[in-house]
Amino acid sequence: MRRKAKAMGAAQSNDSIKRRSGTTGSSTSLSQVDMFPVFPLDILEEIFLNLPLHQVVCICRLVCHQWKEVADSESLWRERCRREGYHLKDASKVPKDWRLFYYLCKQRRNLLKNPKGEEKLKKWEITDNGGDKWKVEKVMVPHPNEAVQINFITSYGLCRKMQLIDLSLEGYNPAFMDHFQPDIKISDWYAPRWDCGSEYEICVELLNQRKRPIQTFAPETIYFEQWNDQKWCQMTHVFRNYGPGVRYIRFAHGGKDTQFWAGWYGIRVTDSSVEICPAGDA
Repeated sequence: MRRKAKAMGAAQSNDSIKRRSGTTGSSTSLSQVDMFPVFPLDILEEIFLNLPLHQVVCICRLVCHQWKEVADSESLWRERCRREGYHLKDASKVPKDWRLFYYLCKQRRNLLKNPKGEEKLKKWEITDNGGDKWKVEKVMVPHPNEAVQINFITSYGLCRKMQLIDLSLEGYNPAFMDHFQPDIKISDWYAPRWDCGSEYEICVELLNQRKRPIQTFAPETIYFEQWNDQKWCQMTHVFRNYGPGVRYIRFAHGGKDTQFWAGWYGIRVTDSSVEICPAGDA
C-alpha cells in the first residue's frame, strides 16, 4: 500500500509540472524556445562577436536555426575582420566568403621553421653540403627587414637544404584544402657577396598524399658576377587553382660560389616563408 501511494503521489507531481510548463503527454519536454530564448539578431551577433572562433562555428551554429543564421551571416564575419584588423589589400575585391577570409587571416603565418637561421641549421634537412658546407652568420649588408640580422651561407660546392610541411599537422585538413584551395604564397630572400660570383636556386613543390608533385615552382638558376652590388633580392610565387589532393609542401633552396674559393663566398639566403593566404590577398 505504501509503494502504491508513493507512486500515485509521484504521478500527480509530474502532472502538476506538465500543467505549469504547458506540456502534455509522456513524450513531450520543454520546448527549445524555453531552453534558448529568442534574441534580436543584432544582440545575438554582438554576443557571437565576443566569443572564440571555435565556439561560434562548432557550438553556437548547432543550437537552432536562428543561431545558425547569425553564425553563418556575412555581416558577422565582416565585422569580425574589421575589429581584429584583417583588411583587404584591394578594397575592390570583396571576398566571396567572409568567414573563410577571416579564418585564413587568423591562421596566416610562416609555415617554415627557423627561416632566418637564428637556431643555426635546426629544422632544416641538409640535402647537399658541398665545399666547406653550410654556415650561419650575421648579414653582410642590411636586409630590407631590419629584424633580419642572420643568414645562411653556401660554400664552393653545391649546398641545398629543405623542409617538408605537413598541411594537416599545421591545421589545414584535406577536406579544407580540396574544397577551398586557398592561395599558397612562397617568398625567399637571397644575396651574393660583392667580391665573388655565385648562383642561387629554389624549388617549391605541392605534393599529394604519396608525396608526389602536383605543381612545381622551379625557376632557372640565377647567376651573379664577381664585383656585384651584393643587394638583397626577393623571390616570390603564388600557387593558385592547383586542384584537389595537396597534402604537403616541399621547400628547397641553395646554391654555391662560382669561383671555387675555400670558405663561404657563395649565395646567402634568409627570411624564407610559406603562407596559406586568402584568395587574391597574397
